[in-house]
Amino acid sequence: MKQHTIIFVPHARAQFRKWRVTSLQALLLLGGIAFLTLGGVTASWLYFTSSFDRDQLQQIEQENQELKAVNQRFESNIRNLEGKLSDYQDRIQKLALVAGLSELAPETEPGIGGLAPSGRTELENELADLRRRADGLDGIVSRVAGQLDESRLRMSHTPTITPVRGILTSGFGYRKDPFTGKRAFHPAIDISAPYGKEIVAPGDGIVTKAGRASGYGRVIYLSHGYGITTRYGHMSKLAVEAGQTVKRGDVIGYLGSSGRSTGNHLHYEVRVDGTPQNPLGYMLDDRGR
Repeated sequence: MKQHTIIFVPHARAQFRKWRVTSLQALLLLGGIAFLTLGGVTASWLYFTSSFDRDQLQQIEQENQELKAVNQRFESNIRNLEGKLSDYQDRIQKLALVAGLSELAPETEPGIGGLAPSGRTELENELADLRRRADGLDGIVSRVAGQLDESRLRMSHTPTITPVRGILTSGFGYRKDPFTGKRAFHPAIDISAPYGKEIVAPGDGIVTKAGRASGYGRVIYLSHGYGITTRYGHMSKLAVEAGQTVKRGDVIGYLGSSGRSTGNHLHYEVRVDGTPQNPLGYMLDDRGR
């Protein structure tokens, strides 16, 4: 095998030092140096990369914990929303009954359904269900609001208060006629009160007649809509004229004894589609009884 001489010179006057090495020994030495260098580089790389991975893993773990907390709060909010939505649904259904929408009874629910789309998570399905329920309630709210407006309008036009406070002297139905003494149908009630006492409209309406009529004397006819009309007879003075709009509580005239009358009183009629009704059923304030 080939041999090589390595000369080491410490300084100018020192004795040379020589080493003889074979090619194999030189290769082994160089290989050892290369191995140590590569090992050092590898160890350094592993140290720094493993440290980076640890920091990254810690950050990922922290983010994962934060996401879990957010998810838990989100699920809690969904449960709260479901509870509130159910509460609102119960209230709206009760309002629907008040509004006259009997088909929306408390035991019924808005029609929703369908298969859940594939690929959705459980939370996404719950959110989609909440959206469907909210949309269903939105439609019900619109119907209830419209019906309540209609009911409120109808209630404001329906005669519900007594036109004048006084004493009920004659009821609705058959009675002995005070002039002929014969049995006759009386399509109204008579309320006795002092002469000139104010008479008010029992509901919103339009004056269709204000003047004199046979038997009624000075009379006022009110149309309340929905087929309901009222008549007020034997008045001493009128406070409105035909075509005028009145509100519940507005003064329309004054009590008297004009026409076919035996004394001061108000002849009060309520008619539905032209058929006389007992006015006592419309006097919800109990006045005049």
